Amino acid sequence: MTTAAEVLARCAQLDRFSASTTFLERVYLSPEHAHANAATEEWMRLAGMRTWVDAAGNQYGRVEGREPGLPALLLGSHLDTVPDAGSFDGMLGVVMAIAVAERLRDRMPELPFALEVVGFSDEEGTRFGKALLGSCAASGQWDPRWWELRDSGGTTLLEAFHAFGLDPERIGDAARRPEELVGYLEAHIEQGPFLEAADVSLGYVTTIAGARRFELSVIGEARHAGGTPYERRKDALQGAASAITAIERIARAAGVIATVGQIEVQPGAVNVIAGRADFSLDLRAEAVADRDAAWDAISAEISTLCAARGTTFEWVQTHEAPTMPCAPWLTEAVVAGIRATGDPAPIGLWSRAGHDGMAIGAVADIGMLFLRCHDGISHHPAESVREVDVAAGLDALEAAVLELALSRAPRGRA
Repeated sequence: MTTAAEVLARCAQLDRFSASTTFLERVYLSPEHAHANAATEEWMRLAGMRTWVDAAGNQYGRVEGREPGLPALLLGSHLDTVPDAGSFDGMLGVVMAIAVAERLRDRMPELPFALEVVGFSDEEGTRFGKALLGSCAASGQWDPRWWELRDSGGTTLLEAFHAFGLDPERIGDAARRPEELVGYLEAHIEQGPFLEAADVSLGYVTTIAGARRFELSVIGEARHAGGTPYERRKDALQGAASAITAIERIARAAGVIATVGQIEVQPGAVNVIAGRADFSLDLRAEAVADRDAAWDAISAEISTLCAARGTTFEWVQTHEAPTMPCAPWLTEAVVAGIRATGDPAPIGLWSRAGHDGMAIGAVADIGMLFLRCHDGISHHPAESVREVDVAAGLDALEAAVLELALSRAPRGRA
């Protein structure tokens, strides 16, 4: 039986598949992606699973239930990373799912569904700038316009498919049908501090935050820094600074999460007043209505601030994803699994981070199990989990699968 220590060791093995020798980076359709798939496939086979790579590069394994061809309960997460990543975001959930499949191998003839594990190929969107490519393909949401996306080296997604040995004409074959799936369960590090603050190993997810992303611009006038008095200035950077302060103030008051992670100033000289400032906004909330109301307040405030300075405010939305609630019947199983580890009152959290379940929710109900991570750190080499928490997570995920098998008939979409 695969132990928590072995799960952590396998995560460390996946760290070897990195495009950099100084930090971890594994992106979609890269040699490192292929190596990670191969290692994952080997662990799936050791767990007694039939394996395949789908038309989008997602790695699958399957073990049959009480009879061949039954709908599958899908477990998994993603194998790709952000640049300078930690060792557990995504990968831990894949490896834990394989371990649970191995634990249940002898009991599968009792179960009223098959069990599948997936290592999604591209959740982060690091290479081509579009997140959830792997799970969008698996959920039948592939957009043909994505073929023209380019990486930093100019390679298109279409070219990368060919180089990886995939046939773009077959991308539709990756799509799963609702009748094929009982549901989707994902174990994932919390990527936040709340479980650690409560001193508990595990929690269940209530919903995955819906996000909107924007490119915001404040346009002013570039002029000489020394020769232009304050009353004559149309300083785009000062306007952007006021806007960023307003964004945080409004978001805090509304109980939503707003992040400005990028800013670029033109012309960018030390002795020139900024004529233009372009900056990003990532806006997330538990409820779509709260998120959208916050954006309305933010855009109105920035417009007012810019008008007062004689500058212009422009914006473009680059991404929108709805909130994805976890299905109550799957959440009940996750809660039962956590209770089976000795926690009588599991904590429910909404996920501030995005996950593959946001896409898979289009074809199957979803549920999520959170594991405590040190200081809530993620997307960073300091990402860390404790063996005791992984052990509890394995027990809880296994118990959740058995709860679904023993107390509920397969039902697909609720």
